[in-house]
Amino acid sequence: MSKRRVLILCTGNSCRSQMAEGLWRVLGGASWEVHSAGTRPAGFVHPLAVRAMAETDVDIRDQRSKSLDEYAGESFDVVVTVCDSAAQDCPMFPGGTRVLHWPLRDPAAVVGDEQEQMLAFRRTRDEIRGRIARWLPDEPA
Repeated sequence: MSKRRVLILCTGNSCRSQMAEGLWRVLGGASWEVHSAGTRPAGFVHPLAVRAMAETDVDIRDQRSKSLDEYAGESFDVVVTVCDSAAQDCPMFPGGTRVLHWPLRDPAAVVGDEQEQMLAFRRTRDEIRGRIARWLPDEPA
C-alpha cells in the first residue's frame, strides 16, 4: 500500500508548518509521507519551535525551511494551510488534492519575554496536535 502524501503550508515555514510536519509524522505514522513548505520561506526553523516540540519528544531539529517551489508539479492527497496568507497564495495541485485551512496564530509574532513567547509556541503546538488528532481518524485510509 502506498503512503498518502500531505503538504503543510505556511508563509515562512519556520514555526507552525514545521511543528505540524513533526506532529503529523508522529500521529499519522508510517502511512503518511509528510512535507512542509513556505510561500516566502524564512530560511530557518525557529529555535522556540524546536524547543516546544522537544518538550513533547518530537524532534524537528533536522527539518529545514523550504520553498513551495520545491514541490511544483507534485501531487498530494492533502494540503493544509496553517495561516491566512498561505491560504490565499496556495496554488492548485494536480489530482484530487483535498485542501484544509487551519488558521493558527503565529507564535513568533508574540511580543514579550521568553516565558511568554514559549507559552505561545506551546499553545500553537497543542492546537496543531489537537487538529491533526481529530482529523486523522475521520480520514478514510
